[in-house]
Order: sequence, then C-alpha cells, then structure tokens
Amino acid sequence: MAQKEQIIIATNNDGKLREFQKLFAAKNIEVTSLKNYPEIGKIAETGMTFEENATIKASAVAKKTKLPVLADDSGLEVDALNGRPGIFSARYAGDHDDAANNAKLLSELAGVPVEKRTATFHTTLVLMKPDDSKLVVDGELRGRILAVPRGDNGFGYDPLFWVPEKNQSLAEMTAEEKNTISHRGRASQKLLKVFDDWW
Repeated sequence: MAQKEQIIIATNNDGKLREFQKLFAAKNIEVTSLKNYPEIGKIAETGMTFEENATIKASAVAKKTKLPVLADDSGLEVDALNGRPGIFSARYAGDHDDAANNAKLLSELAGVPVEKRTATFHTTLVLMKPDDSKLVVDGELRGRILAVPRGDNGFGYDPLFWVPEKNQSLAEMTAEEKNTISHRGRASQKLLKVFDDWW
C-alpha cells in the first residue's frame, strides 16, 4: 500500500491544526504540526507582509523536513489604527498574550465611535513543497471592533470582533459556524479549489 501523503502545518497551535485536519480529511493526507518536529525550533518571522512571513515559515520547515508545508500568517487590520496591529497581531502587547493584546487594542480605540471601528481579519496561506514551488491564497472577513468582549469561544481577538451579518462576535459562534465564514475558513476553501491541480 502506498504511504499516506503528508502535510506539515507550520504551527504549534492545536486549534489551527484541528481546522486543517478537518479540511484535508477527505484528501487522505496526514496532517501534522510543528509539535511533531521539536528540533525545528523557533522561526523568526522577519517579513513585512503576511505572505512574506508565511513563506519564511513554510520554506524553513520544508527545507528541514523535506515534506510539503502549509503556513499561514493572519492578523487583524483596524482601519482607525491605519491597519495596525496587522502582521504584529499575535505580538501586539507582548508575546502571544491574548488578554494583553485585547486590552491594548481597546485602549488604543478608546473614544473612537462605533462606525469608525471597522476592521478586517486577513489570512494568507502559503503551501510549499521542498522544491520551493508554492501556492498562495488569501481570505478576509470584514467586521467591527466591539467596546467590550463578547463570547467565550475562539482565541485571540475573536471576543472583540463583531460580524454584522451574523449579529454576533466570532467568540459567540461555534467552531463550525466560525470556520464557514472566518478569514482562515475562506482562504482554506480557496485553497481546496486549486489544491488538486497544484498537488
């Protein structure tokens, strides 16, 4: 029997890993994360765009493992803050501290009226093979930043991100609801459309 094909998701985030395992379930591809490859260590994301950062991660992991890699770089772009925190979303107030990041975002938006608190969640997915061939897709979700967090699901800025057409925050949705409309969900659907031809 042929060995099962493999993709490494360039993340240590179990939530992201689960999302992509579901996505590739029908393709009979084994999906693992960086937790299976502790020797890779931390990869410095030195790019100035989502695509550059995702490419840096994908390329580094593909070179070390000789396997195809899917990396994503996502962030929150707030219009009133000229697109900040953007590529620095996870490290906005320190390193991957959701509570501190949310508190900083709220303090920076203090006094900004509701209609000016528009924002976009953006994600760029980069799928890369060890021979450096790559596939890039983007996904976006428009919304608004709440003044007070709502909901207990999700992670990151989800409790503050209001989705008008659903009339709830991302953190008030189930994982399934969120995945159908989220920036990562939208990018993932685009990826699936072009995946077979590229693969």
